[in-house]
Amino acid sequence: MKRIILLALLLIAADAHADLYWGGFLQGLYGGRLHEINPTETEYTASETRLQLRMEHFGDRGEMFGRLDFTYDGASDPEYDWELREAYVKFRLGSRFDFKIGRQILTWGTGDLVFINDVFAKDYKSFFVGRDDQYLKAPQDAIRMEFYSGIGSFTIVWTPKFAPNRLPGGERLSFYNPMVGAIVGTDGAMQPQRPESRFKNSEIATRFSRRIGNFTSALYFYRGFYKNPEGFDMSTGSPIYPRLHVYGASVRGPIAGGILWLEGGYFDSQDDKCGEDPFIPNSSISGLFGFERQVATNLTANIQWQVDYMTDYDVYEMQQMAGGGYVRDEVYHLLTSRVTKKLMDELLTLSGFVFYSPSDEDGYARGSVEYKYTDEIILAAGANIFGGDYEAGDFGQFKLNDNVWVKVTYGF
Repeated sequence: MKRIILLALLLIAADAHADLYWGGFLQGLYGGRLHEINPTETEYTASETRLQLRMEHFGDRGEMFGRLDFTYDGASDPEYDWELREAYVKFRLGSRFDFKIGRQILTWGTGDLVFINDVFAKDYKSFFVGRDDQYLKAPQDAIRMEFYSGIGSFTIVWTPKFAPNRLPGGERLSFYNPMVGAIVGTDGAMQPQRPESRFKNSEIATRFSRRIGNFTSALYFYRGFYKNPEGFDMSTGSPIYPRLHVYGASVRGPIAGGILWLEGGYFDSQDDKCGEDPFIPNSSISGLFGFERQVATNLTANIQWQVDYMTDYDVYEMQQMAGGGYVRDEVYHLLTSRVTKKLMDELLTLSGFVFYSPSDEDGYARGSVEYKYTDEIILAAGANIFGGDYEAGDFGQFKLNDNVWVKVTYGF
Protein backbone atom coordinates (compact mmCIF):
# COMPACT_ATOMS: atom_id res chain seq x y z
CA MET A 1 0.00 0.00 0.00
CA LYS A 2 2.88 2.40 0.78
CA ARG A 3 4.18 2.14 -2.81
CA ILE A 4 0.73 2.87 -4.24
CA ILE A 5 0.33 5.94 -2.02
CA LEU A 6 3.83 7.18 -2.94
CA LEU A 7 3.10 6.80 -6.67
CA ALA A 8 -0.19 8.68 -6.32
CA LEU A 9 1.52 11.46 -4.33
CA LEU A 10 4.15 11.87 -7.02
CA LEU A 11 1.50 12.10 -9.75
CA ILE A 12 -0.44 14.74 -7.83
CA ALA A 13 2.63 16.71 -6.75
CA ALA A 14 3.84 16.81 -10.37
CA ASP A 15 0.64 18.59 -11.40
CA ALA A 16 1.59 22.19 -12.09
CA HIS A 17 -2.04 23.28 -11.82
CA ALA A 18 -2.51 21.92 -8.30
CA ASP A 19 -3.88 24.09 -5.50
CA LEU A 20 -2.98 23.81 -1.83
CA TYR A 21 -5.25 24.91 1.03
CA TRP A 22 -4.64 25.03 4.78
CA GLY A 23 -7.06 25.42 7.67
CA GLY A 24 -8.17 24.04 11.00
CA PHE A 25 -9.44 25.08 14.39
CA LEU A 26 -8.48 25.57 18.03
CA GLN A 27 -11.06 24.29 20.51
CA GLY A 28 -11.66 24.04 24.23
CA LEU A 29 -14.16 21.44 25.51
CA TYR A 30 -15.06 21.11 29.19
CA GLY A 31 -17.69 18.83 30.70
CA GLY A 32 -18.67 17.36 34.04
CA ARG A 33 -20.85 14.54 35.30
CA LEU A 34 -24.15 15.23 37.09
CA HIS A 35 -24.03 12.10 39.29
CA GLU A 36 -21.67 12.23 42.26
CA ILE A 37 -21.61 8.44 42.70
CA ASN A 38 -19.77 6.82 39.81
CA PRO A 39 -16.97 4.19 39.70
CA THR A 40 -14.91 6.24 37.23
CA GLU A 41 -11.63 7.83 38.28
CA THR A 42 -12.67 11.44 37.56
CA GLU A 43 -15.84 13.52 37.67
CA TYR A 44 -14.84 15.34 34.47
CA THR A 45 -16.12 13.87 31.23
CA ALA A 46 -14.03 16.32 29.20
CA SER A 47 -11.32 18.87 29.90
CA GLU A 48 -9.35 19.24 26.72
CA THR A 49 -7.73 21.73 24.38
CA ARG A 50 -7.64 20.55 20.78
CA LEU A 51 -5.78 21.88 17.75
CA GLN A 52 -6.77 20.47 14.39
CA LEU A 53 -4.74 21.18 11.25
CA ARG A 54 -6.21 20.43 7.84
CA MET A 55 -4.50 20.39 4.46
CA GLU A 56 -6.09 19.91 1.03
CA HIS A 57 -4.25 19.61 -2.27
CA PHE A 58 -6.26 19.67 -5.51
CA GLY A 59 -5.03 19.08 -9.02
CA ASP A 60 -6.11 17.82 -12.43
CA ARG A 61 -4.77 14.34 -11.68
CA GLY A 62 -6.16 13.93 -8.18
CA GLU A 63 -6.26 15.29 -4.67
CA MET A 64 -4.61 14.79 -1.30
CA PHE A 65 -6.18 15.43 2.09
CA GLY A 66 -4.82 15.41 5.63
CA ARG A 67 -6.32 16.11 9.05
CA LEU A 68 -4.18 16.02 12.20
CA ASP A 69 -5.33 16.53 15.81
CA PHE A 70 -3.16 17.59 18.77
CA THR A 71 -4.84 17.34 22.19
CA TYR A 72 -4.02 18.33 25.74
CA ASP A 73 -6.26 16.34 28.11
CA GLY A 74 -6.55 17.43 31.73
CA ALA A 75 -9.58 15.41 32.83
CA SER A 76 -7.53 13.20 35.16
CA ASP A 77 -3.76 12.90 34.80
CA PRO A 78 -2.69 15.66 32.36
CA GLU A 79 -1.44 14.21 29.09
CA TYR A 80 -0.66 15.22 25.52
CA ASP A 81 -1.76 13.17 22.54
CA TRP A 82 -2.09 13.39 18.79
CA GLU A 83 -4.04 11.48 16.16
CA LEU A 84 -3.83 11.38 12.39
CA ARG A 85 -7.55 11.59 11.60
CA GLU A 86 -7.21 11.45 7.83
CA ALA A 87 -4.36 11.18 5.34
CA TYR A 88 -5.35 9.92 1.92
CA VAL A 89 -4.85 10.42 -1.78
CA LYS A 90 -7.72 10.30 -4.24
CA PHE A 91 -7.32 9.90 -7.98
CA ARG A 92 -9.09 8.60 -11.07
CA LEU A 93 -7.95 5.94 -13.53
CA GLY A 94 -9.65 6.38 -16.88
CA SER A 95 -13.26 7.57 -16.85
CA ARG A 96 -14.78 4.82 -14.70
CA PHE A 97 -12.51 4.14 -11.71
CA ASP A 98 -11.97 6.29 -8.61
CA PHE A 99 -9.47 5.33 -5.90
CA LYS A 100 -9.12 6.64 -2.35
CA ILE A 101 -6.13 5.23 -0.47
CA GLY A 102 -4.94 5.87 3.08
CA ARG A 103 -6.37 6.82 6.46
CA GLN A 104 -9.95 7.94 5.98
CA ILE A 105 -13.43 8.36 7.44
CA LEU A 106 -15.88 5.94 5.83
CA THR A 107 -19.66 6.08 5.89
CA TRP A 108 -22.70 4.86 3.99
CA GLY A 109 -26.27 3.81 4.67
CA THR A 110 -29.33 5.99 5.27
CA GLY A 111 -29.92 6.17 9.05
CA ASP A 112 -29.53 9.25 11.23
CA LEU A 113 -27.24 8.04 14.05
CA VAL A 114 -28.74 4.54 13.61
CA PHE A 115 -26.44 2.19 11.72
CA ILE A 116 -27.28 -1.07 9.96
CA ASN A 117 -25.15 -1.37 6.82
CA ASP A 118 -22.70 1.30 7.95
CA VAL A 119 -20.23 -1.20 9.39
CA PHE A 120 -17.32 1.22 9.71
CA ALA A 121 -15.73 2.08 13.04
CA LYS A 122 -17.50 4.52 15.42
CA ASP A 123 -16.15 6.45 18.42
CA TYR A 124 -18.84 6.44 21.11
CA LYS A 125 -16.44 7.75 23.75
CA SER A 126 -16.33 11.04 21.84
CA PHE A 127 -20.04 10.98 21.03
CA PHE A 128 -21.11 10.76 24.69
CA VAL A 129 -19.00 13.68 26.01
CA GLY A 130 -19.81 16.49 23.58
CA ARG A 131 -17.08 16.39 20.94
CA ASP A 132 -18.02 17.54 17.45
CA ASP A 133 -20.19 15.16 15.43
CA GLN A 134 -17.27 14.46 13.08
CA TYR A 135 -15.62 12.49 15.91
CA LEU A 136 -18.40 9.89 16.00
CA LYS A 137 -16.75 8.31 12.96
CA ALA A 138 -13.39 6.76 13.83
CA PRO A 139 -10.71 6.70 11.12
CA GLN A 140 -9.39 3.51 9.57
CA ASP A 141 -6.68 2.63 7.08
CA ALA A 142 -8.32 1.40 3.90
CA ILE A 143 -8.38 1.27 0.11
CA ARG A 144 -11.65 2.38 -1.47
CA MET A 145 -12.35 1.75 -5.15
CA GLU A 146 -15.46 2.94 -6.99
CA PHE A 147 -16.50 1.81 -10.47
CA TYR A 148 -19.10 3.74 -12.49
CA SER A 149 -21.25 2.15 -15.19
CA GLY A 150 -24.49 2.76 -16.99
CA ILE A 151 -26.47 0.63 -14.53
CA GLY A 152 -25.03 2.10 -11.34
CA SER A 153 -21.89 2.43 -9.25
CA PHE A 154 -20.02 -0.33 -7.44
CA THR A 155 -17.86 0.42 -4.39
CA ILE A 156 -15.48 -1.88 -2.55
CA VAL A 157 -13.59 -0.99 0.64
CA TRP A 158 -10.74 -3.16 1.88
CA THR A 159 -9.46 -2.59 5.41
CA PRO A 160 -6.28 -4.65 5.93
CA LYS A 161 -6.45 -4.48 9.74
CA PHE A 162 -9.69 -4.79 11.71
CA ALA A 163 -10.90 -1.46 13.13
CA PRO A 164 -13.31 -1.86 16.12
CA ASN A 165 -15.65 0.68 17.67
CA ARG A 166 -14.19 2.89 20.40
CA LEU A 167 -16.30 2.27 23.49
CA PRO A 168 -16.34 3.73 27.03
CA GLY A 169 -13.65 2.00 29.06
CA GLY A 170 -14.36 3.25 32.57
CA GLU A 171 -11.90 6.15 32.71
CA ARG A 172 -14.59 8.86 32.34
CA LEU A 173 -17.68 6.90 31.37
CA SER A 174 -18.76 3.88 33.38
CA PHE A 175 -20.38 0.89 31.67
CA TYR A 176 -21.95 -2.49 32.39
CA ASN A 177 -19.59 -5.48 32.61
CA PRO A 178 -21.59 -8.72 32.20
CA MET A 179 -18.81 -10.78 33.79
CA VAL A 180 -19.05 -8.69 36.95
CA GLY A 181 -22.80 -8.18 36.71
CA ALA A 182 -22.57 -4.48 37.58
CA ILE A 183 -21.71 -1.03 36.25
CA VAL A 184 -17.94 -0.61 36.54
CA GLY A 185 -15.19 1.95 36.05
CA THR A 186 -11.53 1.49 35.21
CA ASP A 187 -11.04 -1.28 37.77
CA GLY A 188 -13.71 -3.44 36.13
CA ALA A 189 -12.63 -2.88 32.53
CA MET A 190 -11.47 -5.85 30.45
CA GLN A 191 -9.21 -5.61 27.40
CA PRO A 192 -10.95 -7.20 24.37
CA GLN A 193 -8.95 -9.66 22.32
CA ARG A 194 -8.69 -8.37 18.75
CA PRO A 195 -8.42 -10.63 15.70
CA GLU A 196 -4.85 -11.32 14.64
CA SER A 197 -3.41 -8.99 12.00
CA ARG A 198 -3.59 -11.49 9.16
CA PHE A 199 -4.89 -11.24 5.59
CA LYS A 200 -7.80 -13.57 6.29
CA ASN A 201 -8.92 -11.22 9.08
CA SER A 202 -9.07 -8.12 6.88
CA GLU A 203 -12.44 -6.45 6.37
CA ILE A 204 -14.28 -6.16 3.05
CA ALA A 205 -17.34 -3.96 2.51
CA THR A 206 -19.13 -3.59 -0.83
CA ARG A 207 -22.00 -1.47 -2.10
CA PHE A 208 -23.88 -1.33 -5.39
CA SER A 209 -26.02 1.79 -5.81
CA ARG A 210 -28.18 3.26 -8.54
CA ARG A 211 -30.98 5.76 -8.94
CA ILE A 212 -34.51 4.58 -9.60
CA GLY A 213 -36.60 7.61 -10.44
CA ASN A 214 -36.09 10.11 -7.62
CA PHE A 215 -34.87 7.43 -5.22
CA THR A 216 -31.36 6.20 -4.53
CA SER A 217 -31.20 2.45 -3.89
CA ALA A 218 -28.28 0.33 -2.72
CA LEU A 219 -27.25 -3.24 -1.96
CA TYR A 220 -24.55 -3.99 0.63
CA PHE A 221 -22.27 -6.79 1.78
CA TYR A 222 -19.74 -6.89 4.62
CA ARG A 223 -17.29 -9.57 5.69
CA GLY A 224 -15.47 -9.01 8.93
CA PHE A 225 -16.28 -8.96 12.63
CA TYR A 226 -18.78 -7.49 15.07
CA LYS A 227 -17.56 -3.96 15.83
CA ASN A 228 -18.29 -4.36 19.56
CA PRO A 229 -16.71 -7.18 21.63
CA GLU A 230 -19.98 -9.10 21.85
CA GLY A 231 -18.41 -12.54 22.31
CA PHE A 232 -16.37 -14.13 25.08
CA ASP A 233 -13.47 -16.60 24.92
CA MET A 234 -13.61 -18.92 27.94
CA SER A 235 -10.07 -20.19 27.34
CA THR A 236 -8.50 -16.72 27.70
CA GLY A 237 -11.17 -15.07 29.83
CA SER A 238 -11.36 -12.12 27.42
CA PRO A 239 -14.10 -10.48 25.36
CA ILE A 240 -13.74 -11.11 21.62
CA TYR A 241 -15.03 -9.78 18.31
CA PRO A 242 -16.88 -12.70 16.63
CA ARG A 243 -16.87 -13.11 12.86
CA LEU A 244 -19.76 -11.49 11.01
CA HIS A 245 -21.29 -11.22 7.54
CA VAL A 246 -23.89 -8.55 6.78
CA TYR A 247 -26.23 -8.57 3.76
CA GLY A 248 -28.35 -5.46 3.31
CA ALA A 249 -30.28 -2.99 1.17
CA SER A 250 -31.55 0.59 1.39
CA VAL A 251 -33.63 3.16 -0.48
CA ARG A 252 -33.86 6.91 0.07
CA GLY A 253 -35.69 9.70 -1.71
CA PRO A 254 -38.22 12.57 -1.63
CA ILE A 255 -41.88 11.92 -0.82
CA ALA A 256 -44.78 13.86 0.73
CA GLY A 257 -42.74 17.05 1.02
CA GLY A 258 -39.91 15.36 2.91
CA ILE A 259 -37.27 12.64 2.68
CA LEU A 260 -38.06 8.94 3.27
CA TRP A 261 -35.52 6.21 3.92
CA LEU A 262 -35.80 2.46 4.38
CA GLU A 263 -32.92 0.16 5.25
CA GLY A 264 -32.51 -3.46 6.25
CA GLY A 265 -29.79 -5.99 6.93
CA TYR A 266 -29.20 -9.60 7.90
CA PHE A 267 -26.42 -10.03 10.48
CA ASP A 268 -25.07 -13.53 9.90
CA SER A 269 -23.08 -14.59 12.98
CA GLN A 270 -20.39 -16.80 11.45
CA ASP A 271 -19.14 -18.35 14.70
CA ASP A 272 -22.59 -19.46 15.90
CA LYS A 273 -24.81 -20.41 12.97
CA CYS A 274 -27.44 -22.17 15.11
CA GLY A 275 -27.39 -19.92 18.16
CA GLU A 276 -26.14 -22.72 20.42
CA ASP A 277 -23.06 -20.95 21.83
CA PRO A 278 -24.10 -18.69 24.76
CA PHE A 279 -20.84 -16.71 24.42
CA ILE A 280 -21.40 -15.73 20.77
CA PRO A 281 -24.23 -13.42 19.57
CA ASN A 282 -27.06 -14.96 17.56
CA SER A 283 -27.77 -13.89 14.00
CA SER A 284 -30.39 -11.18 13.60
CA ILE A 285 -32.48 -9.28 11.07
CA SER A 286 -32.66 -5.49 11.40
CA GLY A 287 -34.92 -3.00 9.62
CA LEU A 288 -35.18 0.79 9.72
CA PHE A 289 -37.83 3.32 8.63
CA GLY A 290 -37.14 7.06 8.66
CA PHE A 291 -38.80 10.26 7.50
CA GLU A 292 -37.71 13.91 7.71
CA ARG A 293 -39.26 17.19 6.62
CA GLN A 294 -39.29 20.88 7.36
CA VAL A 295 -42.31 21.47 9.59
CA ALA A 296 -41.98 25.27 9.88
CA THR A 297 -39.61 28.04 8.92
CA ASN A 298 -36.07 26.96 9.93
CA LEU A 299 -37.57 24.03 11.89
CA THR A 300 -36.72 20.50 10.74
CA ALA A 301 -37.78 17.25 12.40
CA ASN A 302 -37.39 13.56 11.70
CA ILE A 303 -38.47 10.25 13.16
CA GLN A 304 -36.97 6.76 12.89
CA TRP A 305 -38.11 3.30 13.91
CA GLN A 306 -35.69 0.38 14.04
CA VAL A 307 -36.71 -3.24 14.59
CA ASP A 308 -34.20 -6.01 15.31
CA TYR A 309 -35.33 -9.64 15.32
CA MET A 310 -33.06 -12.27 16.92
CA THR A 311 -33.00 -15.72 15.32
CA ASP A 312 -32.93 -18.92 17.43
CA TYR A 313 -34.36 -16.90 20.29
CA ASP A 314 -35.71 -19.89 22.26
CA VAL A 315 -32.20 -21.29 22.67
CA TYR A 316 -30.83 -17.87 23.65
CA GLU A 317 -33.61 -17.28 26.21
CA MET A 318 -33.09 -20.69 27.84
CA GLN A 319 -29.32 -20.17 28.08
CA GLN A 320 -29.59 -16.68 29.54
CA MET A 321 -32.19 -17.64 32.11
CA ALA A 322 -30.10 -20.67 33.16
CA GLY A 323 -27.06 -18.42 33.61
CA GLY A 324 -28.97 -15.67 35.39
CA GLY A 325 -28.04 -13.09 32.74
CA TYR A 326 -30.02 -10.27 31.18
CA VAL A 327 -32.61 -11.50 28.66
CA ARG A 328 -33.45 -9.11 25.83
CA ASP A 329 -36.74 -9.34 23.93
CA GLU A 330 -36.91 -11.43 20.77
CA VAL A 331 -37.82 -8.25 18.86
CA TYR A 332 -35.90 -5.13 19.86
CA HIS A 333 -37.50 -1.76 19.08
CA LEU A 334 -35.76 1.62 18.92
CA LEU A 335 -37.47 4.96 18.25
CA THR A 336 -35.50 8.14 17.57
CA SER A 337 -36.28 11.74 16.70
CA ARG A 338 -34.15 14.76 15.84
CA VAL A 339 -35.45 18.34 15.98
CA THR A 340 -33.39 21.30 14.76
CA LYS A 341 -34.38 24.99 14.96
CA LYS A 342 -32.39 27.94 13.60
CA LEU A 343 -32.89 31.47 14.95
CA MET A 344 -31.36 34.95 14.69
CA ASP A 345 -30.69 34.77 10.94
CA GLU A 346 -29.42 31.20 11.45
CA LEU A 347 -26.67 32.32 13.81
CA LEU A 348 -28.26 30.36 16.68
CA THR A 349 -29.00 26.64 16.34
CA LEU A 350 -31.00 24.59 18.83
CA SER A 351 -30.82 20.82 18.40
CA GLY A 352 -32.20 17.81 20.23
CA PHE A 353 -31.96 14.09 19.54
CA VAL A 354 -33.77 11.39 21.52
CA PHE A 355 -33.30 7.60 21.47
CA TYR A 356 -35.94 5.46 23.20
CA SER A 357 -36.28 1.69 23.28
CA PRO A 358 -39.74 0.48 24.49
CA SER A 359 -38.46 -3.10 24.53
CA ASP A 360 -35.35 -2.41 26.66
CA GLU A 361 -37.13 0.38 28.57
CA ASP A 362 -34.18 2.72 28.28
CA GLY A 363 -33.18 5.82 26.36
CA TYR A 364 -30.68 8.55 25.68
CA ALA A 365 -31.24 12.26 25.01
CA ARG A 366 -28.66 14.72 23.71
CA GLY A 367 -29.28 18.42 23.27
CA SER A 368 -27.18 21.39 22.26
CA VAL A 369 -27.28 25.12 21.60
CA GLU A 370 -24.75 26.65 19.21
CA TYR A 371 -24.13 30.34 18.53
CA LYS A 372 -21.97 31.63 15.69
CA TYR A 373 -20.44 34.66 17.44
CA THR A 374 -18.28 35.62 14.45
CA ASP A 375 -17.24 33.89 11.24
CA GLU A 376 -14.36 32.37 13.19
CA ILE A 377 -15.75 31.85 16.72
CA ILE A 378 -18.52 29.39 17.65
CA LEU A 379 -19.86 29.02 21.19
CA ALA A 380 -21.74 25.85 22.15
CA ALA A 381 -23.18 24.05 25.17
CA GLY A 382 -25.09 20.83 25.63
CA ALA A 383 -25.99 17.80 27.69
CA ASN A 384 -26.08 13.99 27.47
CA ILE A 385 -28.77 12.28 29.56
CA PHE A 386 -29.14 8.50 29.91
CA GLY A 387 -31.82 6.39 31.57
CA GLY A 388 -33.03 2.82 31.86
CA ASP A 389 -34.54 0.20 34.14
CA TYR A 390 -31.88 -2.41 33.34
CA GLU A 391 -28.15 -1.92 33.86
CA ALA A 392 -27.39 -4.31 31.00
CA GLY A 393 -29.41 -2.33 28.45
CA ASP A 394 -27.75 -0.46 25.61
CA PHE A 395 -28.45 2.93 27.22
CA GLY A 396 -29.28 1.85 30.77
CA GLN A 397 -25.64 0.85 31.35
CA PHE A 398 -24.63 4.52 31.02
CA LYS A 399 -27.24 5.95 33.40
CA LEU A 400 -24.57 7.21 35.85
CA ASN A 401 -22.90 9.23 33.08
CA ASP A 402 -25.32 12.16 32.67
CA ASN A 403 -23.15 15.16 31.81
CA VAL A 404 -23.16 18.76 30.64
CA TRP A 405 -20.50 20.46 28.52
CA VAL A 406 -19.40 23.80 27.05
CA LYS A 407 -17.26 24.31 23.97
CA VAL A 408 -15.50 27.22 22.27
CA THR A 409 -14.13 26.83 18.75
CA TYR A 410 -11.93 29.22 16.80
CA GLY A 411 -11.67 28.32 13.13
CA PHE A 412 -8.95 29.48 10.78
